[in-house]
Amino acid sequence: MILKSNTILEEHSSPITDVRFSPSMPHLATSSFDKTVKVWDTNDPNKSICTFTGHSTPIMSIDFHPFKDDLICSCDADSELRYWSIQNGTCLKISNGGTAQIRFQPRLGRYLAAANENVVNIFDVETQARVSSFQGHYEPIDSLCWDPSGQYLASVSVDSVRLWGLQSGSVLKCVHVLSCVGNKFQSCIFHPTDPSLLVIGGYQSLELWNMAEKKSMTLPAHEGLISALAVSPSTELIASASHDKFVKLWK
Repeated sequence: MILKSNTILEEHSSPITDVRFSPSMPHLATSSFDKTVKVWDTNDPNKSICTFTGHSTPIMSIDFHPFKDDLICSCDADSELRYWSIQNGTCLKISNGGTAQIRFQPRLGRYLAAANENVVNIFDVETQARVSSFQGHYEPIDSLCWDPSGQYLASVSVDSVRLWGLQSGSVLKCVHVLSCVGNKFQSCIFHPTDPSLLVIGGYQSLELWNMAEKKSMTLPAHEGLISALAVSPSTELIASASHDKFVKLWK
């Protein structure tokens, strides 16, 4: 697989912390240390179409709900979670429980996974109640990503990459552990066409990790730490966001 830079977006005044594609609309969202969430039209990405403000500390992560087109969620460094309406530009609800990264369960959208220090919290989306918590990492978790089926969740910290399987209801079980050696791993995403391939963002490079064959390949990508990765199900584009203040699209 060859990745090639396609488009670069610029507007945040501080380092970007997360980037997400909408699963159903031509939208891309970014969050930043500047305490804002910006939504972009991928058909005309020269200027953001919406900016959310309200968090009092740097925003660490964002995500679109898989089928509720109007719903986006964000979390900040103080573990505050905010649910936003894109259409109305308003905050719908405030709760807490995630300090690093949040991800809605694909397809069903029943759960929200949140990294809180070295713990994975699972929330019910309808009630916003925490229904379970899982611990396995020794260091704080920097990144979470579900596989497209919503049955597996990958978590990344400096000590390891862990793959969790959804056993029954909201219960997760660790089914695979990959050690992090030789880089500062920060983010991850499942490849859009190969579920056994995990794309991991590190310092200046992307690591393509084939979990089935236990092989990896390193690609230079940015001038800083790659803080977030996202994939578009419709176009199969992969977006990378870095502390160098750039977002790059790859295919």
